[in-house]
Amino acid sequence: MKIFKSLASGFCRTLKAWKGILLIWFGSLLMVSLVALPLKGFLKSGLDSSMITERLHDGLDIEVLGDLGSVFKGMMASLPAGLLLLLLFGILLNAFLSGGIFDSLKGSASKFSGNEFFSACARNFWPFLVISLIIGAIILVLFFLVLILPISIVTQSDSGSGTSVFLIVKISAAIFLFLAIIFILVADYARAWQAANDRSDCFRAIGFGFTRTFGKLLSSFPMMLILVAITMLFTSLVLSLIGRWTPDSGGGVFLLFIISQLLFFVKSGLKVWRYGSVTALKEINDVREQKLEIVVNPIIEV
Repeated sequence: MKIFKSLASGFCRTLKAWKGILLIWFGSLLMVSLVALPLKGFLKSGLDSSMITERLHDGLDIEVLGDLGSVFKGMMASLPAGLLLLLLFGILLNAFLSGGIFDSLKGSASKFSGNEFFSACARNFWPFLVISLIIGAIILVLFFLVLILPISIVTQSDSGSGTSVFLIVKISAAIFLFLAIIFILVADYARAWQAANDRSDCFRAIGFGFTRTFGKLLSSFPMMLILVAITMLFTSLVLSLIGRWTPDSGGGVFLLFIISQLLFFVKSGLKVWRYGSVTALKEINDVREQKLEIVVNPIIEV
């Protein structure tokens, strides 16, 4: 019951914070443009003066890349720097905007205000950045230890068959997904705690995240599993739709861009729904713990 109450409350809070989701979408669009626009310039300079654009009419032709010559080499040389810039900017932007969106999702939050949103973004930026870096580093280490390392050992083993490798991949992926969901919960609880407190204390927030995650795992994990399943299902549907759509005109390309951005807006909304649900569950458990303290304290005094 507590799970579905938190999901419903998180959904209502997400609808209330739709302007914050719009800011997240716009920031992500600018972030992707850092790589997309230079890439578009490379392709345009390499394709405009040739006849190979006709070979792209029915989809991507890998041989086209070979015809780009020095343009392709320059594009590949600048790609790692662009991806690194995209990663760094993405981490900073996520820490900044998450601080505002978590503040907007609190039960005590009033009507969405741009001034309050950006004030919370600035106030929570550093603790949210530290929380993201620490939990992200833990998940990255788990990725190598739980997923990459076992698969590497099995594939390099002479006795490893295709069936055993596939089984190890499935088991390792399931274990990693389970652990990743738990640590994402830790991060969300930590950020929800930090957003509810004026004092910046990222390490105390992380401590709260671990305590609340493992203390309320029976309610937190199923709720998170539902949200992750919905997000994965939506992502697979989006990839299937975008992958099958091959526009053959300028209007078709523009329509594809509009629809893809609308879908990305919905995906951002699903992430904020997760934030709101975790925040709602935290507040429900906070109230129950406060009531328990009120009941227990007089008994202890007696």
